[in-house]
Amino acid sequence: MTDPSQDIQKKLNLAARALAKAGFVHAYGHCSTRLDADTFLVCAAKPMGLIDLAEAGTIVPIAGDLPQGVLGEVRIHQQIYKNRPDINAVCRTMPPHIMALAALARTPKPRHGFGTYFSPEIPLWNDPQLIRTMEQAIGVAGVLGDGRAVMMRGNGLVCAGADIEQAVVWTWYAEDMARIELEHLKTGLDNPVISPAACAQRAIVKGRILERMWEHLTAGIT
Repeated sequence: MTDPSQDIQKKLNLAARALAKAGFVHAYGHCSTRLDADTFLVCAAKPMGLIDLAEAGTIVPIAGDLPQGVLGEVRIHQQIYKNRPDINAVCRTMPPHIMALAALARTPKPRHGFGTYFSPEIPLWNDPQLIRTMEQAIGVAGVLGDGRAVMMRGNGLVCAGADIEQAVVWTWYAEDMARIELEHLKTGLDNPVISPAACAQRAIVKGRILERMWEHLTAGIT
């Protein structure tokens, strides 16, 4: 793969900045977009809110060693792209409500509209260690399966989408799902979970549903 176009790089960096603006990343976190069947582009290995829109990322092979300077957890991206030809973007984040639930080794259930996109729940990689080996990355990708997100115990969230806009929006939806779950736990009530059939009917993408959230999250970023 030759160097990615300026448009691809700019959109990836816009996603990185949007995730930082939303408070979903801080010093840590990364996002990527698939370039072709063999490679993907990952954002610069620095705090995502400090990435310039024109800053060069790194091209990473889907199979093989990570290039020098690429963060170790990018192995998760490799395994997701390897397993899922339908996935073209990955976001690794640490949203605060997700982090709180992940520290409890709990995952949110679909109790409101945004949660329906992850029915029956977001699965959990139940290991608090950082992902530093290929075996661990294979495990995380396996827990993700054919879903849109996987939580990592004490370590946050990975979302996978058909494009970078979708992966960013899934991150926002997952964090709101976790917020609702934490509010539910405070009540002590036996609040209902939306059924899988109702979730399938509710989790629509028509009507510029995802596009409007992307526009909201990226507004004002220069």
